[in-house]
Amino acid sequence: MSSVPRNHLDRPVAVVGAGTLGRRIALMFATRGGLVRITDPGAEQGAAAVAFVEEQLSDVAAKVPGGSPGTVEYVPEQAAAVAGAWLVVEAVPEVLELKKKIFAQLEGDADADAILASNSSSYASRLFTEGLATADRMLNTHFYMPPGSTVLDVMSDGVTSPEILEFVLKTFPDYGLHPFLVRKESTGFIFNRIWAAIKREALEVVYEGVSVPKDVDEMFARNFGTQAGPFRMMDQVGLDVVLDIEDHYAKENPNLPAGPRELLHRYVDAGKLGVKTGVGFYDDYPKPNR
Repeated sequence: MSSVPRNHLDRPVAVVGAGTLGRRIALMFATRGGLVRITDPGAEQGAAAVAFVEEQLSDVAAKVPGGSPGTVEYVPEQAAAVAGAWLVVEAVPEVLELKKKIFAQLEGDADADAILASNSSSYASRLFTEGLATADRMLNTHFYMPPGSTVLDVMSDGVTSPEILEFVLKTFPDYGLHPFLVRKESTGFIFNRIWAAIKREALEVVYEGVSVPKDVDEMFARNFGTQAGPFRMMDQVGLDVVLDIEDHYAKENPNLPAGPRELLHRYVDAGKLGVKTGVGFYDDYPKPNR
């Protein structure tokens, strides 16, 4: 049975993946004066992630009770980045074989008492930890979009030590985070399942020609007091990512309507992915630098 990390406040946190969520996760764990290492095959991506954290760290740390800005660094080699870390968070693209490869590497490279967590938004960690000798220290910690959203789902891989789960639920709030335990394995975890139903029906309404994205968003915002509706939010996530997630849900539940995926395909196939390409359901975003 895996034990909880020793002296975690004196040890670094490592984040594998320097993309949109990886750098945001790193930002949160750098709010208590410690060291966070970001590792990624792309040096340019890694440097951009460090710059992102450094730019926002002072403001975010000031909002965390007892917080103080820490240090973040880019480490090209994954094994070197995770050495000594009490926590390693995997935040790579949603490719199952890639996650299997990384967790197999982490089992050998990380300290024996390090917690190995996945930020996967669509895969239960069980799918890439099965057969590993220390799967009882592995789990899902699914972040949404910190620091704007500080909630996360915490889900066992089926054999995660209760002590590890308890430690995560108790310790993550020290970094300004709000973890919620998923009490039974669930594709989409907790909030994402609810959000998936909302966005799927919004897509179906537009696919059927009942309404248009702008009107749906305005009605949603006025009814719920939000700043953005589901279509603007999907543009922010990336329509290719939204489609990948919908495809994953559909594989598990063939009874889901096909209309939402067909509508998303029209945009994705045309290269209209949302904010990252400058156009998606809306076309008022800054054009990306080429």
